[in-house]
Amino acid sequence: MRVIPLKASAGITGFESPAADYCQLPLSLDELLVVHPSATFIGQAQGDSMQGVGIFDGDILIVDRHESMRNGDVIVANLNGEFVCKIIDTRARLLLSSNERHQPVPIHEYDEFSIEGVVIRSVRCHRASPLLADNG
Repeated sequence: MRVIPLKASAGITGFESPAADYCQLPLSLDELLVVHPSATFIGQAQGDSMQGVGIFDGDILIVDRHESMRNGDVIVANLNGEFVCKIIDTRARLLLSSNERHQPVPIHEYDEFSIEGVVIRSVRCHRASPLLADNG
């Protein structure tokens, strides 16, 4: 992969050709995004409940099962058979959204609840990927 060091601010009307000065770095997106390959899975966010932390509908979530969950982490969990992406409040036993339109969800003793992993990265696709197309 060739990395082109290009800094451009939004609204810029023109800039030099990015190919004019490039360097080749030994960098792969796998190495950049995934820390524990055998314990990592990729999911796709749905809805607007996590916009306050920069996770938008359709974003790709890199979820690491090896990472230890800490209070305040963004996690993927299974709550009563439904996968959710929320902020975990371990002290109050709550699942929190980062959008004020969504109420906190208490985790009750009778709930089926399991942490599937910690969201360590999210990626936004600015064009639809055929790999993410609904095959149903």
